[in-house]
Amino acid sequence: MTSYRREFLRFLAASPLAAAAYGQSPTSTNTITSAKDALSVMDFEPVARRVLPPAHWGYMATGVDDDKTLRMNREAFDHYQLRARRLVDVTTADLKTEVFGAQWESPVYISAVGSQKAFHPDGEIATARAAKAKKAMQMLSTVSSVAVEDVGKALGTAPWFQLYMPTTWDDTEKLVKRAEAAGCPVLAWTIDLLAGRNTETATRFTRTDQRDCLSCHATSPTAGANTSSNQRKPMFAGLSGNMNPPGATWSWVERLKKMTKMKLLLKGIDTAEDAKLAREHGADGVIVSNHGGRAAETGRGTIDILPEVVDAVGAQFPVFVDGGFRRGSDVYKALALGARGVGIGRPYIYGLSAFGQEGVEQVLDILRAELSLTMRQMGTPSIGQIGRGAILRNGVRV
Repeated sequence: MTSYRREFLRFLAASPLAAAAYGQSPTSTNTITSAKDALSVMDFEPVARRVLPPAHWGYMATGVDDDKTLRMNREAFDHYQLRARRLVDVTTADLKTEVFGAQWESPVYISAVGSQKAFHPDGEIATARAAKAKKAMQMLSTVSSVAVEDVGKALGTAPWFQLYMPTTWDDTEKLVKRAEAAGCPVLAWTIDLLAGRNTETATRFTRTDQRDCLSCHATSPTAGANTSSNQRKPMFAGLSGNMNPPGATWSWVERLKKMTKMKLLLKGIDTAEDAKLAREHGADGVIVSNHGGRAAETGRGTIDILPEVVDAVGAQFPVFVDGGFRRGSDVYKALALGARGVGIGRPYIYGLSAFGQEGVEQVLDILRAELSLTMRQMGTPSIGQIGRGAILRNGVRV
């Protein structure tokens, strides 16, 4: 072991960043041995941390710069409190909601995470089977380790497709048309990585990994795409592998919209102003997201951004959100603020890493059970009854 690696491991052991940012506790004794043992989604986290190689853990669990935005995604939930109403018939809770004409069993959906075979040999197929078993919507990443056609077969229906736009329109059209031909009903263009990102902590983890990781982990401050690794991804077959054009502007939304019959979402919206522009340029909805704290170091949690976006575009324009959701009560807060659906990323990857399909299923079960309980506790036993009257921000009506 090199002296550098010894020093870095000592840094990890002593660093409050490791505890605060990644959910670990230096004294944690939580060592579940089966998915059914988990009481919360975070029970999967220490198991995933133990079984994953350092570079794979770092790719998934860390943020950018000083990881402040990563931490704020969680801390921002403490800004909100719930107002419980009593003597309402809460015998049952109905989590069903309608999105683009389709009925979802729950407003919680599986957000796009790339390269899932880095976390489990079955990768996106295990996730798709879990989503099918629990009737959850799955969004598939452009940098999936499994082709969209195969994921659709395992899921029993085509997933939503998350788009990292190629740098040429020819490649973009080929990729979009392939997703459309596979039956994907929604295209979610991710626009928060067009300038690249500085995944410093992930790079430090990669340097502790004794395997050859540089070929698949692009972690430089200017890395927006790793062409060599992308060319090995099934969705880039026949394409250059270059993606995330830094010259993209709002006019590109209109051009992309004309290219496909799929519903078009913009993923990575961070302000009211951009939400309005998305609507004006023809998007069918937006996803409030900061890439799980892995894009820009804004220091803002997505739950804090959500209200201004919803207020800017109005209740009829679908707004989704992801980033830091770990409890059913977190999901409830987003619904109260106007979100149409809530995406989860790291929680199901913890479950996938720890126990494969069964882990993902248990994560979905836990979040649904917690959301159902919260809805009943708040006196709003159906999704349509949840509104701003149920929530405060720092003790003040929102």
